[in-house]
Amino acid sequence: MHSDGILTPTTKPAVRERYGAVGGTAQTVVRSTAKAMSFDRSEYDERVTTDVISTAHEALFGSLLEVTVGTAEEFDRWCDEHDHEVELIGNESVDNVVFHPVEFESVVVGATYQQKERAAIETLRRHVFGKYYRPVIQSDD
Repeated sequence: MHSDGILTPTTKPAVRERYGAVGGTAQTVVRSTAKAMSFDRSEYDERVTTDVISTAHEALFGSLLEVTVGTAEEFDRWCDEHDHEVELIGNESVDNVVFHPVEFESVVVGATYQQKERAAIETLRRHVFGKYYRPVIQSDD
């Protein structure tokens, strides 16, 4: 098994803290990208909206979530050793699984794949972010 990514927030406050910490980076990435596209000041102001920066912020945070990559047997063993509800995306009859435990929900989400590891990782990250992390980030708690 190996992992990809660096963020593993275990509580809702930690999710909000880590999300906030990458906000400045997201703005820098958007600003640098706009500069590379030769946006002048008025085009930047017109096209780089709050929604654009928010999308970059979400994508950056999601892309940093730590995902474990392993075989189906390794995933099953991890599940046996942890008391988490299991949510599995994909076909149960394939050899490999990427997974991410959402500790504050006691859920582990896995995505199966046969050959395209990178695609499975990104699919899992998008799913986990949208279903579990975005609601925490958007809530007022």
